[in-house]
Amino acid sequence: MRDGGWWRFVTFEESSQQRPILDRLLLRRVFRYARPYLGAILIVLITITVSSLLGLAPPLIYRELIDEVLPNRNLHLLNSLALALFAIPLASGALGVLQRHYSAKAGEGIIYDLRNEMFSHLGRMSMRFFTNTRSGEIVSRFNNDVVGAQNAITGTIPEILTNVVTLVSTLIVMISIEWRLALLSVAVLPLFLLPARRVGLILRKIRRQALDYNAAMSSQIAETLSVNGALLMKTFNRLPQEELRFRQLSGNVRDIGVRRAEVAQLFFMGLGLVGAVGSALVYWAGGWMVLNDALTVGTIVAFTAYLARLYGPISALTNVQVEFVTALVSFERVFEYLDLPLEIQERADAVRLNHVEGRIRFEDVWFHYQEPLIDEALSDAQESGGAAIGDGEGLVERPAMHRAALQGVSFEIEPGSLTALVGPSGAGKTTIISLLLRLYDPTQGRITLDGYDLRNLTLDSIARHFGVVSQETYLFHDTIRANLLYAKPDATQAELEAACRAANIRELIASLPDGYDTVVGERGHRLSGGEKQRLAIARVILKDPRILVLDEATSHLDSQSEALIQEALQPLLRGRTSVVIAHRLSTILAADKIVVIDKGRVVEQGTHHQLLANGGLYSALYETQFRSQLAEPT
Repeated sequence: MRDGGWWRFVTFEESSQQRPILDRLLLRRVFRYARPYLGAILIVLITITVSSLLGLAPPLIYRELIDEVLPNRNLHLLNSLALALFAIPLASGALGVLQRHYSAKAGEGIIYDLRNEMFSHLGRMSMRFFTNTRSGEIVSRFNNDVVGAQNAITGTIPEILTNVVTLVSTLIVMISIEWRLALLSVAVLPLFLLPARRVGLILRKIRRQALDYNAAMSSQIAETLSVNGALLMKTFNRLPQEELRFRQLSGNVRDIGVRRAEVAQLFFMGLGLVGAVGSALVYWAGGWMVLNDALTVGTIVAFTAYLARLYGPISALTNVQVEFVTALVSFERVFEYLDLPLEIQERADAVRLNHVEGRIRFEDVWFHYQEPLIDEALSDAQESGGAAIGDGEGLVERPAMHRAALQGVSFEIEPGSLTALVGPSGAGKTTIISLLLRLYDPTQGRITLDGYDLRNLTLDSIARHFGVVSQETYLFHDTIRANLLYAKPDATQAELEAACRAANIRELIASLPDGYDTVVGERGHRLSGGEKQRLAIARVILKDPRILVLDEATSHLDSQSEALIQEALQPLLRGRTSVVIAHRLSTILAADKIVVIDKGRVVEQGTHHQLLANGGLYSALYETQFRSQLAEPT
């Protein structure tokens, strides 16, 4: 199973081996995006037709020069023909500019719509998609695949139309001049078509492999040359190994590019030879007819000039067929993402809550991180002797996927209360938070907010009333101001300063040379861990949510930063329904309810003193993890 491919039961490699034909449904879907641009497309068709008709004139002018002007010394006609030879390319050039403008307008517009639709669709995917897909793979779809689709729209399709009009109009004129030579000219047509099908199959497969190789290379670049990736690579001294891996991936890209160039060049060589055969036949037959006074010299000159306009479009159309079929691979890969089902969907009759009290209930909630069908596939793979399924990357062991992350979880959170989630690592605390934020939906059971099932609420209602401070703070590579305004775009400067003052970070920002306009760097790397977390707290304060979700892990921070964060959290927690993955004894002692999680189940609920008296898992955690904090200085 490839990274990001868990939802597919036919892999990309399998689909590339299927018979590559022009799928009518795919073409219909592509052209559906062209409907808003029919006016521009119509102008393109008109300019292509007029330009092709103008291109028919020069050979006729050559015939007149040879058969009329030179024998009769007709100076007036010579001047007229010379002006025509200048006016025709001028008019064709102007039409070409007009055609290119409207062709680009339609093509760029179609790709604009396609790219925006894909961004919106992926933005609505559940977290399951993002945890199973490499970021480089997503970037590759937006760059390589969308650009490939763009080339098909702005380059390949106009080229097809141009060559079709040129071919048809040229053939009509050639037949009117000398039908026998015209038939001889098209007699070699099957020789153009025979290799096209085979080459199309080969190039389509090469194209898909090239896109896959580019996606793999982009993924490594995105992972290893990000701030965190570079830090990990340097601290573990893995640069030589990463260089070797990158050479292998870039070598694949190089080799497939060479292979594609070789196949294409052999194809072009074959087309050239076929054209040479047709030209030789026409020259031989035409020369024989001139020698027998069946044709004039001007006619044969004009006819041979039309041969280039005949064989050129035939060769181009044969090649365009290959290019168009391979270009459809880009559309297929874009549509693969657009066709991914939305796991988290907003119902048509979803309720919008403008105000919430903050009462939360988990009712017999079960959750699996993987679909049952995937579990069955894993089971089949293991029964056949494999420990996991995969293609060498991102292998996932069956036991981690088979066990339910949550099993029958039930508890209630009162409005305005503080609930602490406690349990060993991997118990399911983060999964509970993810379900509460509706990043995933339960496999069974339901979660309610003020009596409403979360699945019956608008996504905006959930996002508006929940505020999150995660253990790993994410900041955009932008200014402090921009990162704060992400929570409230219309916030005033006074509101920004008040939020930062409450989060104990205003003085730090004021000490920076650019203040709120200081760029924090990739993922906020120019700030310390404590500074990033306080900035995240300020961002949530600015949002002012009714319900706060917090992973308060501060063990990686120094005592001063931890103290500042603890102080910043006090006004944030006050008066709100708060759900905290608790790591500090002070938070646990202040909690109205402690929910103890172990192996995906709620094993205990109650206050600190009640749970200590029970002598269960909480009592053991208290002795091993929390009791030592009593000796720490305040």
